[in-house]
Amino acid sequence: MNPAQPIVVGISGASGSCYAISLLQQLLQQDRTIDLIVSGAGRQVMQQESAVTFPADDAPEDQWKAMIAASDLDLLGVREVSSASLTGKLRIHPLRDFSAAAASGSSRTAGMVICPCSTGTLSAIAHGTSQNLIHRAADVHLKERRPLILVPRETPFSRVTIMNLLTVTDAGAVVLPAAPGFYHRPQSVEDLVDFVVGRICDQLGVDCANTARWGG
Repeated sequence: MNPAQPIVVGISGASGSCYAISLLQQLLQQDRTIDLIVSGAGRQVMQQESAVTFPADDAPEDQWKAMIAASDLDLLGVREVSSASLTGKLRIHPLRDFSAAAASGSSRTAGMVICPCSTGTLSAIAHGTSQNLIHRAADVHLKERRPLILVPRETPFSRVTIMNLLTVTDAGAVVLPAAPGFYHRPQSVEDLVDFVVGRICDQLGVDCANTARWGG
């Protein structure tokens, strides 16, 4: 994958804000450009799971990075990092902005991650409804045969969800459930979050400093 090309990150309305924030930390620390899209339900879940909310779409990049650095977050499982270490570029796109580059296959990217991916977002992708920019960007990545990683955080799965997971897998997406391993003997919730984020970064071909590996 070309490290000069942006990575699209979608945050939809499933539990697991900690995975999204940790992923953004890792990608920005690797100097990657991120095109970020947050759904309304994603904002609502973030507020439920933490002491803060996502900034407005038109808020300055520095304000978003300050939140991602987690210095003022009471969010389970997110490590605090220095805002100065988030050297990548962060571009925020409104959910209904179909003029964004990610809405077209003519705009090159290094891949897309939806983390967490709600079952509603999964269904929209599986059936190609493209009701918002997250759905449309995912559809673009499937049709252009680019990496698309979906990170569901749901349990149990209904038959409908299982069939939708099979549909998107057959279409070329990677389904990567937020299901941490334990062989690395985690000592904290942060260690569990790091495990999942490390596997996401592996799918993107991005080095992750906190990845625990078998036999390592």
